[in-house]
Amino acid sequence: MIYLDNAATTSILPQVIEAMTLHMAENYGNPSSIHGIGRIAAKSLRESRQTIAGILGVPAISITFTADATEANNTAIISYAIANIERGKHIITTSIEHPSVLEAMRYLEERFGFEVTTVTPDPDGELSAKKILSSIRSDTILVSVMMANNETGQILPVKEIGQALKDKNIAFHVDAVQAMGKIPVLPLEIGADFLTASAHKFHGPKGVGLLYHSDKYKFDNFMHGGDQENKRRAGTENTTSIVGMAKALEIAQANWKVNYKKVQQLHERLLSNLNGLNFYQNQFGTVSMPHVLNLGFSGLRNDLLLTKLDLAGIAVSTGSACTAGAVEPSHVLESVYGGNSEKLQENIRVSLSEINTLQEIDQFTDILKGFL
Repeated sequence: MIYLDNAATTSILPQVIEAMTLHMAENYGNPSSIHGIGRIAAKSLRESRQTIAGILGVPAISITFTADATEANNTAIISYAIANIERGKHIITTSIEHPSVLEAMRYLEERFGFEVTTVTPDPDGELSAKKILSSIRSDTILVSVMMANNETGQILPVKEIGQALKDKNIAFHVDAVQAMGKIPVLPLEIGADFLTASAHKFHGPKGVGLLYHSDKYKFDNFMHGGDQENKRRAGTENTTSIVGMAKALEIAQANWKVNYKKVQQLHERLLSNLNGLNFYQNQFGTVSMPHVLNLGFSGLRNDLLLTKLDLAGIAVSTGSACTAGAVEPSHVLESVYGGNSEKLQENIRVSLSEINTLQEIDQFTDILKGFL
């Protein structure tokens, strides 16, 4: 199998598996226990938090561990909005966000009467900071914009937005899931008040994520029970996976420049191999991550192409893995092309990792050509 669906999830690095295995075998204590075995587990938890905080350039106390980025996004959006409802009920986001953001917004609208302005891209797919910021009102309390899009690789102007919101008493949430571990992610530099990530997107384990939160804005607890995570998130921490996430991010941080360059080479090789064929690229905005290519093939249905590629040992997708189970039209492409565009039935997403090889790219494109 040639795996080219790294935006959905990544394989776990051997060094991460080793770190997790050692911890699982020797450090099985509950970090909330006061006895010696518990204190050893608490030390691992504390060290992992400090490692991640150091990489992000933030205080360790500002990191809360979650089960995944979906929980982290829901916590940032819903818990903040409810805690600050007296300040206003208007929120701004974009139409190309991950479902865990868009559905959280929908919940606030339907359950609590919030008004959400969902900013759509320009006809060329551009989403400028100016367009997003132009929706600000006197009752706006939150702006939520992803750092890099999971279906097209488009990088959004989060730093420009963060700077503009700095003195406006409006919280800024950044979904950094697709950027974390691939490029530097520094919440303070971006101006993010909330920032979320998930370990399994950068060669760590599934079932663990993180929420960065500044001390500028209050937010309610999303999980209730014990006093874990500095009383921010109840429930016994998944310490083994947290150790794995810290290790994976540490490795990614140490090698990001080399890894980024390798992915660029894979990206260029893939497009070069397809040169002259009847395809188009769904690439929007001025800057994109090389890790994601969204390709369209005129007149060829993507469900049929995905099936053929799968049978040939190639793993790709059409978009967000959270819509798995059916090949549904991409809401990201629909935001640009409209709901009636044939392009919604023609795209596939190829997402790359530094673990992929040029040989795999050549094999993939050779097989793909046979289906076009």
